[in-house]
Parts: sequence; C-alpha cells; structure tokens
Amino acid sequence: MRALLILLLCVGPALAQPPADPVHTEIDQLLTALPMAPNEETAARIEGRVTMLWLKSGGPAVRLLLSHGVRNLGRDETDEALQDFNAALALEPDLPEALDRRAQARYQAGDVTGAVRDLQAAVQREPRHFGAWRTLSGIAEGQQHYASALAAWKKLLEVDPKTADAQKHLKELTRLAEGEES
Repeated sequence: MRALLILLLCVGPALAQPPADPVHTEIDQLLTALPMAPNEETAARIEGRVTMLWLKSGGPAVRLLLSHGVRNLGRDETDEALQDFNAALALEPDLPEALDRRAQARYQAGDVTGAVRDLQAAVQREPRHFGAWRTLSGIAEGQQHYASALAAWKKLLEVDPKTADAQKHLKELTRLAEGEES
C-alpha cells in the first residue's frame, strides 16, 4: 500500500499535466536544430517548416485569420490584412507569429513605429523568431540605422547562423555601421 501511495505521489502530478502540444514541441525541436544546420539549404527548409507551424500554432479561428491576413498582405490589401492580424491578436495576444505578420502589414502601411513595437513584442515572446529579427534588421537598415540593423542581424545569426547570405550581409552591415557616426 505504501509503495502505491509513493507511486501515486510521483506519477500523479505528471498525469495532471496536459499533454505537450505536438506543434509547439516540433517548433521547439526545429528551433533547437536550426543553429546546427550544416548549410543554407537545410536552414531554409527548417525555416520554412517552422514558419508553417507558427501559422498553425493558434486555435482554429486564429489560424483562419492568419491565413486570410497573409493572403491579403500578399495582395497588397494592407488594411484588410491589419484587420485580420488585429482580430487574431485579440483572440491570442501573445502569439509571436501574429505579431510578426502584423508588423509586416504595419510597415507596409507606413507605420514604422508600430511595426518595430510588434517585432520587439514578438522576439520578447519568442527570442528565436528568426523572421522578426530579420525584419527588425531590414527596417533599421531601411531607416539607415545601421548599428541597430547590425545588432538585430547578429541576433538573427545566433538563432539561424546559416540564414541566406548570412555572412555577406553581416559584412555589409558591419561596414555600414562602422562608417555611421554615433
């Protein structure tokens, strides 16, 4: 009887925990593997799979809204895309991919400050969000804030060192940042 009680005390809490979400488990495994990708092609495949899973990581309504938002953004229907991403975030405010996508829509609409704020929130919630780091770097570079672009690119390289043209772009941003007056 005592052995059964000990077993229940040890196993009971584990049984009470909800099972791990397979989508989030796969995302975590892929993001853990990404820094060890042997080449750009493998890294790109991992990035693509993670991005697809991020788009599927919310509930059914959120997935539908993200899908519509991505489609609308691709059609340059920025206002509609923003509505979709805002609605997705109203349902799941901590979803990094929804923040990243809304940032893209905001930037496309000319709201640089809102885009940067969303991207910062995305990387705060998921520090390995390579897309958000890439976009932050691109926005800073577009604004000619080369030191900030370089800092964001370096964060991207911590997560995804084999991202496309990683070292070439790092070299260019370093050159631009060192030439920038502080």
